[in-house]
Amino acid sequence: MRNQLDYDVSALPHDSDNHDQPTQYPDPSPSFPPPISILTMMRLGLFQMGLGIMSVLTLGVLNRILIDELRVPALLAAGAIAMHQFVAPARLWFGQLSDAKPIWGMHRTGYVWIGSVLFTSTAFVAVQVVWQLNASMEAVGWTAASYFWIGLLSLVFMFYGLALSASSTPFAAMLVDISDEDNRSKLVSTVWSLLMVGIVIGAIAGSVLLSPLELDASIAEVQAAVNRLFLIVPAIVIGMTFVGTIGIERKYSRYSTRSIVSGRDDQITLGRAIRILTASRQTGIFFTFLIVMTISLFMQEAVLEPYGGQVFGMQIADTTRLNSFWGIGTLLGIGTTGFLIVPRLGKKRTARLGCLLVAACFVLVIGSGFTRNPKFLQFAVFLFGIGAGVTTNGAISLMLDLTAAETAGTFIGAWGLAQAIARASATVAGGLILDVGRRVLALTSGGPVEEAALFPAYSLVFAAQAVGMIIAVGLLNRVNVQEFQDNAKGAIAAVLAQELD
Repeated sequence: MRNQLDYDVSALPHDSDNHDQPTQYPDPSPSFPPPISILTMMRLGLFQMGLGIMSVLTLGVLNRILIDELRVPALLAAGAIAMHQFVAPARLWFGQLSDAKPIWGMHRTGYVWIGSVLFTSTAFVAVQVVWQLNASMEAVGWTAASYFWIGLLSLVFMFYGLALSASSTPFAAMLVDISDEDNRSKLVSTVWSLLMVGIVIGAIAGSVLLSPLELDASIAEVQAAVNRLFLIVPAIVIGMTFVGTIGIERKYSRYSTRSIVSGRDDQITLGRAIRILTASRQTGIFFTFLIVMTISLFMQEAVLEPYGGQVFGMQIADTTRLNSFWGIGTLLGIGTTGFLIVPRLGKKRTARLGCLLVAACFVLVIGSGFTRNPKFLQFAVFLFGIGAGVTTNGAISLMLDLTAAETAGTFIGAWGLAQAIARASATVAGGLILDVGRRVLALTSGGPVEEAALFPAYSLVFAAQAVGMIIAVGLLNRVNVQEFQDNAKGAIAAVLAQELD
């Protein structure tokens, strides 16, 4: 979408490793809405904070209950939860819908509110399906009825993903609507940081609300505590969404002052995004790196908390608290990398350093299993968070160098879609590798394996992540920013010309 301000976006300089002067833009006309303040940015971040809290509930608490408490196969549990990521292509449609059809006179806020109510409510519904699955297994064991409940849980998480897309995509579009080129990076940085804060808060809240449970608590006790958690926390998240967004769009949105090109409704279709991404050799290499890096970074989401419970004997509250160690480390990594590491090493070397740090941290996570010391595991997870922060900051900064101004929306939107699919694949891959490891252990031992003896199966997952990070470094070494800048404009123009034909 082209801005009506009097400058050519195609003439804007690309981000580079060495720049110390901020880009100057013309002053907005008096009719423009006022610029947003830091406090307003932080208020908007409340919505992202809520998303972070909900991610802990779905990927942390609920996943632990399915795998550890109910003994559902990790592949089925992780696969059901991952369904909310596989509907990620819907985010393109919801973004276009919010452009064309305002709700309550607003293009974004109505979608954010409705979607927030729907995905928080759906999370509670998912918990009730889990209890029905448990009741079925207690009554008749693992039968066709169990697969029915797993299938229904998958459908519930598909709806959860649609509701999440309906809320988060218009929210991201609103960030564009209310910001200008000179303050947009500050806005994105603020809400991303608060997303990480939300993950930490979610982990702490879950730990506090579940702390009365003992390691050998009955299913009835677990059910009561988890139901309370999934009632209180989603209600708080809905409140945070309203407080964070009410009045923002009406006061600050520049949407009505910006032109909409004639082909905008299909500007970021999946087919066109794929053609543009594959048109340049460098973008293909870089996006392959992003997918491998993302899968390797998040494969442990489905198994880290069960790892703490089964190998270390940690209680539910303690394994939930692992997310806070990871979140604090990630915040530290993201916050310091942009100021201390990128200016000295550059973006490509920073991303490479982050990948190597993450690989080393997974070796530490495996090493902690030999000691069975929860403090060692917490320390390893904290270091992993720092490595993840360095990797994320370096990769996103490098991505900005590999984004042409004329099709920035296509590149950023396609990257978001690729990340969502990669994260879903990572969740499933983690569960699959864990199940394979369990099966191999059962075959070699000639019978059921005790929980404490499952350490090799979990180690297989973390080792796969370390190997994946090394592969990502190999792909990153082939990325050449100068080559991209030399040929990307021509390649993108050719793809768009073919689309017009």
